[in-house]
Amino acid sequence: QVQLVESGGGLVQPGDSLRLSCAASGPAFTNYASGWFRQAPGKEREFVATISKSGVIIDYADSAKGRFTIARDNAKNTVNLQMNSLKPEDAAVYYCAVSTMGSWRYWGQGTQVTVSS
Repeated sequence: QVQLVESGGGLVQPGDSLRLSCAASGPAFTNYASGWFRQAPGKEREFVATISKSGVIIDYADSAKGRFTIARDNAKNTVNLQMNSLKPEDAAVYYCAVSTMGSWRYWGQGTQVTVSS
């Protein structure tokens, strides 16, 4: 089974950057499509970015386009999310997940991102 651990969250000010990392144990990330999701208080969990097994196909939520970058680091068996120009509305718990048979089956515990001045 896949075990996922997110890291890199923290408290930042608007306009700052933050890099989240999702480390996998067990099967390699290259075996699965991967993604980042977030959930803010009072909001439903929402898609942020996904990346295919090969890393070729990448999708972003409209809110993330132009500011966030998802990438694989196969040597370290991680999937990272670089977040730039952070806004208060980006504050949420960020989760990484991997997909099997079209379902987001495995999830990490989440890492808190707070954006406040």
